[in-house]
Amino acid sequence: MRIGILGTGHVGQALAGGWARAGHDVVVGSRRPDAPESAAKLKGLIGAGVRIDGPAGTAAHAEVLVNATPGTASVALLDTIGAPALAGKVLLDVAVGFLEDGTLSHPLVSLGEEIQQAFPDTRVVKTFSTLDRGLMVAPDSLEGPSTVFLSGEDRSAKEVVRGLLRDLGWPDGSLLDLGGIETARGQEHFALLFTGIAEATGTYGFGIRVVLPRADAQAVSDD
Repeated sequence: MRIGILGTGHVGQALAGGWARAGHDVVVGSRRPDAPESAAKLKGLIGAGVRIDGPAGTAAHAEVLVNATPGTASVALLDTIGAPALAGKVLLDVAVGFLEDGTLSHPLVSLGEEIQQAFPDTRVVKTFSTLDRGLMVAPDSLEGPSTVFLSGEDRSAKEVVRGLLRDLGWPDGSLLDLGGIETARGQEHFALLFTGIAEATGTYGFGIRVVLPRADAQAVSDD
């Protein structure tokens, strides 16, 4: 599959490498794709067959476009590409917006909702915003199973994203569909708890798991 990743930071690089290793045709979008520092920064990915292009070229290449840009800048960057170029595409959004004081830039809604509202013909799916970049591409690094969440309006787009997550090693049993794009609020707002857990445990490389009640316990609670 042709995957375009907007964002050359740690998250974008991790996902580009993971999907390239899985055999996908990956292009990473940079604001300055021809700059020597861009090539130096992405040297390892380029060696793995990943190409660099500008944001518009990355979007044109992509069957699935991944937003791994800072959440405070995501909509503005997508605006430079334009709604017509994004129409019909699956947009996998992993970003969370933070202000300089560490608070969320979207305290009442979510970035995923904001993107969907700004680009109504784009099929936005929110996922991976509850995980550190290393775990995104290495689910086997955990001691046990973990849960990954999906939010979005388009069922077929979610199936495409599920396939891409499976290609990174995530089993179907770990993938939990929360419902419409409004449920992305919970995913993004988890960032505040994520920070607390990381500080308490000394690592960002942890997962979370939704644990359901036993059948007999559920029967008691339903009575």
